[in-house]
Amino acid sequence: MTQRADVPAKIISRYQDSLYHDLNTPEEVLAIRQEVRRFADEHVAPVAYAIGHTEESVAAFPRELFAKMAGAGLFRIPFAAEVGGRGLKYPATATAVMIEELAYHSNSVAAIVDVHCILAGNALKHGSDSIKQRYLQAVLSGEKIGSFATTEPDASTDLSVDAMNTVATRSENGYLVSGRKRYITNAPVADFVVLLCVDGQRMTELVIELNWPGVRVGEPDKKMGNNGQLTADIYFDNVHVPLENVIGQPGQGLKIALQTLTYGRVGIAASGAGMAQAMFDQSAERLKSRRAFGKAIAHFQHWQFKMAERATEIENARNLYLKAAMRMDGGNAFPEPEAAMAKWYATNLAGEFARDAVQIFGGYGYMRELAADGSHYRVEEIYRDCKIAEIYEGTNEIQKLVIARAIFGKDITG
Repeated sequence: MTQRADVPAKIISRYQDSLYHDLNTPEEVLAIRQEVRRFADEHVAPVAYAIGHTEESVAAFPRELFAKMAGAGLFRIPFAAEVGGRGLKYPATATAVMIEELAYHSNSVAAIVDVHCILAGNALKHGSDSIKQRYLQAVLSGEKIGSFATTEPDASTDLSVDAMNTVATRSENGYLVSGRKRYITNAPVADFVVLLCVDGQRMTELVIELNWPGVRVGEPDKKMGNNGQLTADIYFDNVHVPLENVIGQPGQGLKIALQTLTYGRVGIAASGAGMAQAMFDQSAERLKSRRAFGKAIAHFQHWQFKMAERATEIENARNLYLKAAMRMDGGNAFPEPEAAMAKWYATNLAGEFARDAVQIFGGYGYMRELAADGSHYRVEEIYRDCKIAEIYEGTNEIQKLVIARAIFGKDITG
């Protein structure tokens, strides 16, 4: 339960600590989980309701919290020591765990960090030393906010040369970029975007600063959920981009983007597990305290069995994303089918559980805020937030296709 700032919040038990026996995760990752959990409990939880319920605007972006995350070194977790990161042995696993712990309190905050670090930051790792110095260092310190753009009004699932209309044309000393990207997280507040664009019959990844001539960022979209995650269109009109802002080599853009999105899917799976765990904890407490027909609802076998199923599914979701992340840390940039399995399974679980959780809370679960006393419950927010996790960074249908390819091969699945 989350209440107004002037009403003490009830402490909810973390059932993860008693039900999930983590026997395989490295000690350094377990330490990161505890570090991020302490940070999230102290700094994210008190502002999570406001972040999740304030209409999208540049003014509503949680800049103070963003600065605190930077100051705590959270943005350095995914990166090697030579670029200013923490230099962990298992950075992908630690990053996924960070996303789960943030999503437990706010999926909006988890999404902001996912795009800033996993998408924009990870793509920048493929850049030159100059790009790392000018952009990646600023991502780690929080000096600059990053965004990552592949989706267009008519191209998202299909990232092909024929489908995309944002084009980079070679000029004498760089590129001229024209086109439009859509649903770009952090765009209204970002300093730069890592952009996938068509370059002849291939694709190239570029870094474009959003204050350059010819760049325009639209107003923040008004969404069903994840209100704290600002998205907007970005328009490019003959934007000059110097050659030094090419990430990797010209023509390597799609490979870099797909590798980055695979990492992102592991992060989204972790956020699904985080939301599911939050709903589990909230629901278990509600089932024990809410009474009907003279006894707590937890006495009814229907809900006992339902929660037993959800506990098992959360166990599976967490194990899947941790396994995919561990494979990434082992050197596999495309840890399939685990990454696809984790993304589909965890986000699907969050969506199904959200429906149950609102039902458990009844009318209270349907309220954004109860007028009588200002009380509110997290399950309503997650019910709105979790749907996008089944859509972005590769729809769940695409994840099933990836899994099917591992079974039957691309010759059959296409």
